Amino acid sequence: MQDIYFWIIFNAFILTMLVLDLGVFHKKDKVDSLQQSLLWVGFWMLLAFTFNALVYFWKGPTLAFQFTTGYIIEWSLSVDNLFVFIVIFSFFKVPEKLQHRVLFWGILVALILRGVFILAGVTLFKEFESLMYVFGAILIFTALRMILKREDEEPDLSKNAIVRFTKKLFPVIDHYHGNKFFVKERGKLVATPLFLVLMVINFTDIVFAVDSIPAVLAVSKDMFIVYTSNIFAVLGLRSMYFALNALVHVFRYLKYGIAIILVFVGSKMLTAHYYEISTTTTLAVVLTVLVSSIVISLLFRKKKR
Repeated sequence: MQDIYFWIIFNAFILTMLVLDLGVFHKKDKVDSLQQSLLWVGFWMLLAFTFNALVYFWKGPTLAFQFTTGYIIEWSLSVDNLFVFIVIFSFFKVPEKLQHRVLFWGILVALILRGVFILAGVTLFKEFESLMYVFGAILIFTALRMILKREDEEPDLSKNAIVRFTKKLFPVIDHYHGNKFFVKERGKLVATPLFLVLMVINFTDIVFAVDSIPAVLAVSKDMFIVYTSNIFAVLGLRSMYFALNALVHVFRYLKYGIAIILVFVGSKMLTAHYYEISTTTTLAVVLTVLVSSIVISLLFRKKKR
């Protein structure tokens, strides 16, 4: 019974924070400055580690440490997701002041879908341990694809399957109507390009969940840890997007750090039955790689100047 109460209280709290985020602090469509975005990133991270302190006293140090590792892995992998969001918004020429609303609804959908994926993932991992090898291979393949992808490669999203599918479901007009996803034109309900962007964002997050959730499952099989660390990382995506969008030219080597993390976590899953890598080692490696890629990016930028 306590577990049921936990899920209700936790999800009610998350929903409340999202409502406050959009309905109070970002009620008006406006662009946050870099300083405001960084403050919000700090707020969401502080919230996550405050929750982790509660986990420490409630569930013990082992699960608290797993939460920290899972959160940092999910947070770092989310950065690659945000780079794709930048490309999507750029392709559809979404006004900056409307991007927040799309990200808010995208994150809300992501929270629901990831809850379903995590439940399925934990259940499948417990029933079929051999799936660990499959997901480990997927993570390594994703890392190699990330490294080999050309930086100047721009996708043609007009041919995207989700775009074509959405246009078959709804008539889509070619101009924005403020922050509306649907409007009536000539007595007919039509979708705006903003709804099209939302659909692409949601599909993109589903694709990335295939990588990120198995990566956290490599750290912990506890539903509590996997779910909460994932949710807290997703909560800060909106603010992190605007901060990253302003600094995207700075962190040139960050994607290589993320790729190395994917290879490491994938290798951990492939060798789990032969050699167990501790959570402490995993956290140390992830932090070292993440910080190193950021530092190298900053040093390269200074050298370039």
